[in-house]
Amino acid sequence: MQFTKFFQYAYLVFAGLFLYDAIINWGHNKSYVSLALAGLAVFIFFFRRRFNKKYDNKNDSK
Repeated sequence: MQFTKFFQYAYLVFAGLFLYDAIINWGHNKSYVSLALAGLAVFIFFFRRRFNKKYDNKNDSK
């Protein structure tokens, strides 16, 4: 279970990389795709963090 807690932060790293790519390629069609992928990565980070908290709370109550 510890691996999944570490892996959720990888989504923030990917979001940073996509933002960097969007800034470098600003004005091209590729920059919008990179911005969308960065937004998706941030969404997935918060979704997985919420899911992991729910899962941990469920296991603690047993």
